[in-house]
Formats: sequence, C-alpha cells, structure tokens
Amino acid sequence: MSSPSSPSAAPEARRKLSLPPFWAQILIGLAAGVLLGWIARNWEVDWLARTLDEIGGRFVQLLRLAVAPLVFFAIAVSITNLRKVSNAARLAGRTLLWFLVTSLVAVAIGLFIGLVTNPGSGSALTAADGQAPENSGSWLDFLTGIIPTDVITPFTELKVLQIVFLAAAVGIAALQLGDKAAPLVTFGETALELLQKALWWIIRLAPLGTLGLIGRSINNYGWDLLGDYATFTIDVYVGSLLVLFGVYPLLLRFAAGLNPLQFFRGAWPAIQLAFVSRSSVGTLPVTQRVTERLGVPKEYTSFAVPFGATTKMDGCAAIYPALAAIFVAQIFDISLGIQDYVLIAFVSVIGSAATAGLTGATVMTTLTLSTLGLPLEGVGLLLAIDPILDMIRTAVNVAGQSVVPVIVAAREKILDREKYDNATSFDINEAEPGNAAPVDVSKPSGPSGSSVATA
Repeated sequence: MSSPSSPSAAPEARRKLSLPPFWAQILIGLAAGVLLGWIARNWEVDWLARTLDEIGGRFVQLLRLAVAPLVFFAIAVSITNLRKVSNAARLAGRTLLWFLVTSLVAVAIGLFIGLVTNPGSGSALTAADGQAPENSGSWLDFLTGIIPTDVITPFTELKVLQIVFLAAAVGIAALQLGDKAAPLVTFGETALELLQKALWWIIRLAPLGTLGLIGRSINNYGWDLLGDYATFTIDVYVGSLLVLFGVYPLLLRFAAGLNPLQFFRGAWPAIQLAFVSRSSVGTLPVTQRVTERLGVPKEYTSFAVPFGATTKMDGCAAIYPALAAIFVAQIFDISLGIQDYVLIAFVSVIGSAATAGLTGATVMTTLTLSTLGLPLEGVGLLLAIDPILDMIRTAVNVAGQSVVPVIVAAREKILDREKYDNATSFDINEAEPGNAAPVDVSKPSGPSGSSVATA
C-alpha cells in the first residue's frame, strides 16, 4: 500500500483541487454577475458597481490588446499557408461564395421576422430618446478606410480592416517571394503561436470577465430596460437561433451530407466562448481548433477561419442590421418600401466587411441607416441593449465561421469524415496550445484517410 506522500497520491490530490469544467465556470460567472449587478443597483453599492465595471472593462481591454497583432499574423500566415494547397484559389472562391450565401439567408430571416413582429411599434421609446453616435459608418469611410496612411496607426487605433489589408499584402508578397521569404514565414508562424498562447490566458479569464460584463449591464440598466426592447430583443434572439439551429444544420445535412448534431458536438466550445466573450477574434484560436477537430485540413482552416473572423458576421452584419433598420424606422415613424428592404439586404451582404473596421455591429448599423437615409440618432436607442444582444450575435458569427469551412471541405472532398464523425466537445484546458488534445491527429487530413493535395 502506498503512503500518502507517495507519487501515486499526487494525481488524486490534483483531482481534488481541480477547477470545475470551463462551461461550469462560465455559468457560475453569469449567475454571479446577475446577482452582484442586481445587488449593486438595488442597494446602490457604489464600490461593487465600480468593481464590476473595472473587471468587465479590463477583460475587454485585454481582448482588444490582443486583437491587432493576432489579426495581422493570423491573416498573413493563413495566406502563406495556401502555398501548401494545390486548389487554393478554388477553395478561397468557394469560401467567399458560401459566406455570401449564408449572409443572404440570415438577412432574409431578419427582414421576415421584423416585418411580422414590428419590433418598434409596441415600444415606449420615442425619437427624442435617440442620440447620434460619435463615430458612424458610410460607404465612403469604408472604401477609403481600407488603405492606411501609415503602418502604425491601424495598430494603435485598432482599425481592423486596415490591419487585414496590411496582412494580406505581406502574405501575398511572401507567396510571390517563395523560398526567399521562408525566414519571414517561420517568424510569422512562431509569432502567431506565441500570440495564441497569450490569448489563451485571456480566454481562461472569461468566467471572471463574464461576471463583470453582465454585472455592469444589470447595474447600469436594470431589468426595466428589457420592457422597451422586449420585442426587438426577442426578434434578435429568435432570428439568431433560427440561423444557428435551423439554417446551419440544413446546410450541413443537404449541402454537405453531414450530421448536424455532430457539428455542434464538436464546435460547441467555440460557440460557448463566443457567447460570453462577445469577440470573434478573441475566440479565433478555439474556432480554429474545433474546425480542425471536425476534419477540415489545417492548411485550409488556417486560411478560412481567420478570414471569416474579420468578414463573416451573420449575427452582427446580417440579422441585426435588418432588424435594427426596421426598429429605428418604426420609432421615427418612417415607412420603408420594397426598394429599402432590397437595399438592406445588399448592405448587409456586401458591407459586412465594414464590421471589422471599427466596433462590432455599431458601425454596420450606422452604415445601414445612413444608406437608407434613416436618422443616425436611432443608433443611440440601440446602444443600451447592445451588450445583451451582442452575446447571441457573436455566437452565430463564430458558428458560421466554422460551419462554412466544414461545408466547403465536404463538398471539395477534403474533409476527414472519420474525424468529423468522432469529434467531441472538450474543455478549454485541453485545447490550449502546448497541451495535448484528446483526439487522434496522426491521420492525414484528407477524406477517409487520403491526404490533401499540395502544391
């Protein structure tokens, strides 16, 4: 019999001291945030309110700190990785096409729900409650804002679209240089791994960040806020859930011939983290990991997922702007015609890349409103409820960023069906860079054991 101090007792001690699963930590953070926010608001506990605000603010600040370098190296490295795939141009084109198709379906659902429910007609809000945002989006800003004036400002001011432009330029140049750029490519891959490792430390703080963000929202706005936005909030969640659990499963079944339940089993860690972090880029390492575990070749995943994290926004840039436009038009008593709804669809599908330019869905909303000629003061009506809506929007964004590569890979016969059929959910600790994930990665990436064609 081994003594308590023997080596065999160490694993048992570690198991007793281990933290609960990550999903349980998230739920605890959510519940604690709601409770503490309610206490801070109802008993006017100023120190608690400030603490919640600091916790939530610092978590968002850490995510924003990682965004600029992560986007740059992820995009640049993803483009250089295309050299390993012989049908790179075809895959890139098919990926973009499916991005557009799913965005069009999402905006159609948003418009349908908005027209059926009239989210602004039953609200007590009026035009006087609106306030124009400090920053607004326009087509001119979008088109002229792609190219930076220098290489420093995009990183200091977090102009993501300009960072994507710089990264794409570097990646394409490295492809053209070939072997001469090998040291630069190696440096970029190493830098990306370092950044993803650091971002994983931030991800581990998500339960605490959730506590602060939810608590801050409850303290600032209370439950009364939901009354004026009840129909609009329900519309956004119903529309998002229809896309997440209706459109995506149908596409997986009929366009790719895959079991939709298996997709959610494998992709759930990324969807869960997106819901609480409200950041597609912050969820990027997890999204890449789950997409690879679902059988998509790593070379293709490393291109499609970072590309999608900055442009594929079915929640923020499709469902939400459509509903927001209808909501604002009804609050300001402005009638919309058929041509306006067509314009909403066009803006949502073509202009989704503008979402990466500034801050989340706000810029996309101002772009939509300004294109339709609706008052930008309507954006101010939506800012109060935005944190609650942003959770489900981001979850849909991230699910779409994973589901499209799976569909494309399946249709192009490069999906490893065995990996897909055996993919399981996992705890965040298991997916952290440097930790072994409980999945057999020794098999080739191609379907049924075949390798991916490389150049």
